[in-house]
Amino acid sequence: MSISFRKVSLIILILIISSFLMSNEANTENLSVEEIIITSAEGDKLASEDNTVFFEGKATGNVISVYPSKRKQIIDGIGTSFTESSAYVLAHLPIEKRRDVMRKIFSSDGADFTLTRTHIGSCDFSVYGKYSYASVVGDAKLQNFTIEEDLKGFDKKLNPNIMDDKYDLLPMIKEALFIKSTQPNPELRIIASAWTAPYWMKDIEEWYIPGAPENNWQGTGGSLKKKYVKTYANYLVKYLESYRNEGVNIWGITPVNEPYGNNGQWESMQFTPETQNRFIKKYLGPKLVKTGFKDVKLMIYDQNRDGIEPWTDLMFSDKKSSKYVYGVAVHWYESTVNVYEDAFDRIHNKFPEFSIIHTEGCIDDLGKDAPNGVLDPIKFKETNWFDNDSFWWNDNATDWAYSVTWQGVNSKDHPAYIPVHRYARNIIVSLDHWMKGWVDWNIVLDKDGGPNHVGNFCGAPIMIDTANQHVYYTPIYYILSQISRTIRPGDVAVQTVEKTPELEEDDIHTCATLNSDNLLSVQVLNTSNHEIQYNLQISNQYSPITIKSNAMQTVRVQL
Repeated sequence: MSISFRKVSLIILILIISSFLMSNEANTENLSVEEIIITSAEGDKLASEDNTVFFEGKATGNVISVYPSKRKQIIDGIGTSFTESSAYVLAHLPIEKRRDVMRKIFSSDGADFTLTRTHIGSCDFSVYGKYSYASVVGDAKLQNFTIEEDLKGFDKKLNPNIMDDKYDLLPMIKEALFIKSTQPNPELRIIASAWTAPYWMKDIEEWYIPGAPENNWQGTGGSLKKKYVKTYANYLVKYLESYRNEGVNIWGITPVNEPYGNNGQWESMQFTPETQNRFIKKYLGPKLVKTGFKDVKLMIYDQNRDGIEPWTDLMFSDKKSSKYVYGVAVHWYESTVNVYEDAFDRIHNKFPEFSIIHTEGCIDDLGKDAPNGVLDPIKFKETNWFDNDSFWWNDNATDWAYSVTWQGVNSKDHPAYIPVHRYARNIIVSLDHWMKGWVDWNIVLDKDGGPNHVGNFCGAPIMIDTANQHVYYTPIYYILSQISRTIRPGDVAVQTVEKTPELEEDDIHTCATLNSDNLLSVQVLNTSNHEIQYNLQISNQYSPITIKSNAMQTVRVQL
């Protein structure tokens, strides 16, 4: 029996296509594990584990499959935030000790953070609050605009424990940029957000009005007066110009932090999707282009994940405003356990050209009694989070909505939780669902979670006892460091699939990224109290791996 030329040609074509697809999936002839890094409740901190090997075949049991050819979003970075409160706490350290802390944050030997955020004017994490760069009432032309507040330092007469009275928010940013300039990868991306316009630009003519009725919570930060909408756009651009003149180029900006408000607890200002869309379309977007800031990444919204879609649906679909917009900024405070990855998937499917950036998250409401106590109440009886790793690795934390019955708040989204899990789960799941960057809130606070001019105390990756200058690097610092050091700007997220029939739904979470050297970084979080054995499957090879209980592991594979 003879085979026709057409059939032979078809067979050859199929073989060629199959060969191409296999080579495109990954170069898996000699897969090798370059390193395995672990941070765990047992006390591991960026520790190295023994490497493992790959075997030919398809794994069974608990399998994490990674598909390097199924490439997704390009990563913008992982990082933290500059606040006046952080600068104030660092000003209590001797200069060289402070520089050592800053190197541990920004150098390649430390966390090597690449994506950051800061506030425009005052926020809750300002030492005294209620300031702007346009303090003269009615100065619509902004002739008296100045960023001196960010430069002037802190008065030693008010606090004799301050070691460097010239240190402040802008010097802190400059110090970080200097450290970065000495590193192999010097770029540091900064997102700036205003909590409010100067109070005189708003209809309430106050910074905020606390104690408003619960059913009027959205109205207590005030909104821009119509006659000052253009002035506020000019105010934001003046900030960009002033920082650039100081040698600080701002990478991204949001029109305001938390446009739905915060019940008048501290500085805020309201926008609706419609008013922010109009503000960008008519004022801020054109002003950025006209003044040479068209490359600054303008992001909308900047509040909790659950409320994101009305903003993206309106603003990403409006071609007249969306042409100025890079993406959407989100926070995590609407739930301590829910990542809202389904919303990210829907947004990406509808608007794949726009980015999603997490711009704020922290262990909020620090200071409430832990519901189950801490594991070592005798040793840590004065504070149950400072210098106590057990607090951060166990379900001791609660947030603002723990066990509440407020209208519109689901208490099931706010159980007592494990701080490390909240961070690692949120970052890993977000990156696996189209998030391009993730930014923590204050990098440094004092041992009480402040200072905060309205008493809104929160946890930070680094906490310092300003009385004795003891620096505590919390487990959160090591978790963020592990992720930042292994996921870099320009890396690309790739598809992962978990098939773990032997595990509970929340036991394990994964994401994976690939760099330009074909080095694959797989992040694995084990939230359970037992070690887990799983198989890492890449193409037609798998590697059996064990992850400790209550741990985050990074497996780096050279393709």
